[in-house]
Parts: sequence; C-alpha cells; structure tokens
Amino acid sequence: MKQINNKSKILIVGLGLIGGSYAKALTKKGYKVRAITLDSSDIEYAIDKGFLEDGTTAVTKEYLAWADVIVFSLYPHTFIEWLKKYGSMIKKGTLCTDVTGVKSCILSDAQALMPEGVEFIAAHPMAGRERSGVRHSDETVFHGANYIVVPTEKNSEEAIECCKKLGEELGFYRISVLDAESHDRMIAFLSQLTHCIAVSLMCTNDTPGFEAYTGDSFRDLTRIAKINGEMWSELFIRNKQFLLDEMDNFINQFTTLRNMLENEDKEGMCEMMRISTQRREKFDKPKVNK
Repeated sequence: MKQINNKSKILIVGLGLIGGSYAKALTKKGYKVRAITLDSSDIEYAIDKGFLEDGTTAVTKEYLAWADVIVFSLYPHTFIEWLKKYGSMIKKGTLCTDVTGVKSCILSDAQALMPEGVEFIAAHPMAGRERSGVRHSDETVFHGANYIVVPTEKNSEEAIECCKKLGEELGFYRISVLDAESHDRMIAFLSQLTHCIAVSLMCTNDTPGFEAYTGDSFRDLTRIAKINGEMWSELFIRNKQFLLDEMDNFINQFTTLRNMLENEDKEGMCEMMRISTQRREKFDKPKVNK
C-alpha cells in the first residue's frame, strides 16, 4: 500500500455535501480528484467550479482502476448495496474508506465485501451543514473539526496511518482512533441525541410569528433541526439501542430539572447549571487559521 500524498489519486463515490467538501479540500492540496455519483449535473457543477478533474455516473472496472484511494460518501445501506454490486471490481492495492456516521452495523459487511488485496478502513468526519448536496459543500467545515478513524483487528497499521494522513490533508484539527462500539456509543450522545432534541424542540410549539421574536440562543440550539430526514432516520435506527439509552438519560436529567423548578429548588438548579457550564467550556472549537 502506498502512502497518501498529493500524488495519490482520489476517487469519491457519492458527490454530496461531504463528498464535495472532500473534493474541494483535496483539490486545493494538489490532489487529482474524480467522482462517481448518480447525478451528472453534480459532476458538471464540480468540474465547472474547478474542484473535480473528472466524473461519471457509470461504474466500470477501468474507472475504478484509476484510483489509489476510494472514499465512499454514501448512506449506510447504499454503501453496502454498492459494494455488493461493484466491490469485486476494485483493483488490488486500493485503499478504501468512508464517511458513514455509524460503524458497528456496516464494518464487518464492508470488509467482507472487499476483494483480496483491498483494505477498507472506516472513518467519520465530525463535520457537516444543515443543507445537503454538492452545491453546499465547503472544505472549511473541516477546520477546527474532529476526524475519527475506526479500525478493526483486520486493519493494518499502514492503513490506519494512511487514514490519519487523509484527515490531516483534509484540514481536520483533531484526529482520534476509536473502536466501532465506542464510536457508536459516543455518536449517540454527541450527535444523534442533539439532533433528536433539536427536532423535538421545533415540533413542540407552532405559534405563528415566533421567528420575529427569537434570539440567538434559540437559533443556535435549533440550527441542526433543518435536517436530512432520510439520512438521519436511517442513522438513528442503525444505532437504535445506544441512542435509546442516551434519550433515556436525557429524559431523566430533564425530569430532574423540571422537578427542581416545580419545587423552587434554586440551589439544585444552580448546581446543575454550574456543572453544565464547567463541562461546556471544554467543547469550544479552537480558532484555526487556514
């Protein structure tokens, strides 16, 4: 397996928000980037904007053979379906990775579907936007963000290092390594639960005209409620038990706060707020100059 550098040829399968952002970041670093995606207009857009060398809607052995690295930017079920249909065509020596938001439910299948001599190493870019599609892609979403490599016992140290290098080239601030179960448990709390809360909050009150009175706190808290329902509902279901556990934990804490309010327990509420303030300070994004 070759080391990743800007001589490596990168093929992105699925040119949406994240796939497009990968293409922009890597092209700026001097990489040659191509894509396979369903909509030819997305390819035309990316080529016209200068962040894609070439693209196609047809999957062929010859096109796949061009790549040193293939990045799968697909929904979990689509990723596995793609591998079942085309995975055998990937050439020996290619390094494959992904951007999928859940890991335990796909890792064994993905690795089993790779042909001999092709290694799949999972990764999760902890970045995104409320809007989907390549036209909303932006490589700056990776700046100051976290990138997680999710290896299994089948992965080589070389592949893990290559995947870390890819994260560095994309511009991520912090690169971590987690096993699949730890990743999925973590993502249930840090990402999926927060989306559940934002969606629930927006569905709690439909009073007309509220947008004329809101402040930044409401906008900040509900930013992620503008959500890709097709993708997130699949992610929720595929991480069901971990997410249910975190939802129960949240309900318990919310009920505790409600009871404190009902009993006018100011001291208890202040203590919860002290804890939340102390913990939240650790999560501020670093200022990164790029």
